[in-house]
Amino acid sequence: MSALWRINLWVCGFFTLVTLACMLLLMHQALEDVERELQSAEAVVEYLSETAGRDPVSLQPRLTASLRHVRVRWLAPDEQPQLPVQDGLDAWLGRLLFAQVPHGARLVALADGRRVQIAVDPRDEIDEVRDSLQQLLSLCALALMVSLLTIRWAVRRGMGLLEELLRALQQVSAGRLKVRLRPQGGPETRQLAAHFNRMTAALEQAGTDNARLTQALLAVQEQERTQLAQTLHDDLGQYLAGIRAQACLLRLVADRPETVKRTVRELEHNCEHLQQGFRALVHNLYPVVLQHLPLADAFALLVEQWQGRQGIDCQLRISARLPSLSAADKTHLYRLLQEALTNIARHAEASQVRVRLQHHGAHLRLLVRDNGRGAAPSRRPGVGLHSMRERARSLGGDLRIISHPGAGWALTLSMPLEAS
Repeated sequence: MSALWRINLWVCGFFTLVTLACMLLLMHQALEDVERELQSAEAVVEYLSETAGRDPVSLQPRLTASLRHVRVRWLAPDEQPQLPVQDGLDAWLGRLLFAQVPHGARLVALADGRRVQIAVDPRDEIDEVRDSLQQLLSLCALALMVSLLTIRWAVRRGMGLLEELLRALQQVSAGRLKVRLRPQGGPETRQLAAHFNRMTAALEQAGTDNARLTQALLAVQEQERTQLAQTLHDDLGQYLAGIRAQACLLRLVADRPETVKRTVRELEHNCEHLQQGFRALVHNLYPVVLQHLPLADAFALLVEQWQGRQGIDCQLRISARLPSLSAADKTHLYRLLQEALTNIARHAEASQVRVRLQHHGAHLRLLVRDNGRGAAPSRRPGVGLHSMRERARSLGGDLRIISHPGAGWALTLSMPLEAS
């Protein structure tokens, strides 16, 4: 069943209840009015009966024809007195309204031999109640018809918008993100169209950014593989080749002690360089230092090594007591700081950097700030910023990057801590 039919049924049910309540109220009021009217009519019947007995001439048809609720009927000599017979709605209303009200007829025999029947006649009250019921039903039916037509018109307009929105959402589900809704209709319709258009525009922009970032990540991945291959081939491979050549030389100069000593020193030198190269390579692939040092010491070592390579003054301040973190969280924090320092070295042109890692209540806060040239925030962050945002999301934290031209960069991470 459609929404329009359900609304129509609810409205019809509501109007039915209201109509029944109004009818019950009308009938209740009619019962009270009928009781008062018929009591007055009984008094009139008694008065007319006594008057007709004393002075038959005063009971003229032209005087009694317009009496309300009282009927005076002159009978023929052989005619039997009878009450008016009603059927249909009038009969039902008569039984409902006058079941508890006595309204018998009086037969008066006049001195001149005529007979007259004087009775309470409820037909006037029945006509009034029937007219009131008909007016009430007509008014409710008209109100119901107007309401249904108004609802149909309003719902049709709303359903038209919903159908258009449904078609647009189907296109979005199919991957066609260029669909837009026309801003037409009322304020709510235009507002809905504007929100939908902003949503599809944001989805389209996000898709474009994801595609661009995917290409950048693939390019970075290929670059890292190329750099790894060059390091293994050009640097580590040369040392291995030298070690092998020196090992072969040892067999040839075994009888020359000086040459053997010199060759051994060169072997030790090459092995040391080879070990350093492997250590740097492993450190770039995974921060092994986190397995052997606390987080504060790992941060201090990272800052010290970065300061030595870049020649930029870096001040580190860490809270005395840091909370215990999982291995994954420590890795994300370490990599996030590493990426921030890398970005500063590449783009900031800074001479001083401050790093703060502080524990405040249920949060762990990381602040990285430099005094470099700064820049306006980019609407399309690069791979580095995207990587830091993803790591902050993995930590469940809030990452904010603030930068203004000439005022340097400021990175803040607020990470909630799990209750112990």
